[in-house]
Amino acid sequence: MNNEEKRIIIYTDGAASGNPGPGGYGILMILENTDYKKSFSEGFRYTTNNRMELMAVVEALKKIKKPDQKVIVVTDSTYVSDAINKGWLEKWKARNFKKIKNPDLWKQLAEEMNKHRVEFWWTRGHNNHPQNEYCDKLARKAAKQPKHRLKIDTAYEKSNPPGTKKN
Repeated sequence: MNNEEKRIIIYTDGAASGNPGPGGYGILMILENTDYKKSFSEGFRYTTNNRMELMAVVEALKKIKKPDQKVIVVTDSTYVSDAINKGWLEKWKARNFKKIKNPDLWKQLAEEMNKHRVEFWWTRGHNNHPQNEYCDKLARKAAKQPKHRLKIDTAYEKSNPPGTKKN
């Protein structure tokens, strides 16, 4: 990293009540060594915790407009961090995302990661990490919005209609 390059630090969290059930994600984006901070959240009427963890990262990366940025994603999801850090995502890409859960989101993540230099750092959830706790609050608040304000997780609901117990 040269002295002028600033890293983008992204903190994410996802939540679902019922799993599947109403869910949401929270994002905090910080430009290193600046005062820039931006947060985002969104709620969905019927989804899973893992989808929200993954969607948070995808949506955060989509918000970076300038290509080839140095990005650090901090997540409490081993589902997300292990997929990257243990090389599972590359194996899933090689077999065209067959026989995995949430292939729509993994494809999007792979596409977004190709635009930047991304590292994934895992942090223990609910462990007094201020940025992680903040994202957790954003995710839970987004999931608790009135039903008419919750978005539809179309890809999930297509194969898992609300009212079914299949996860």
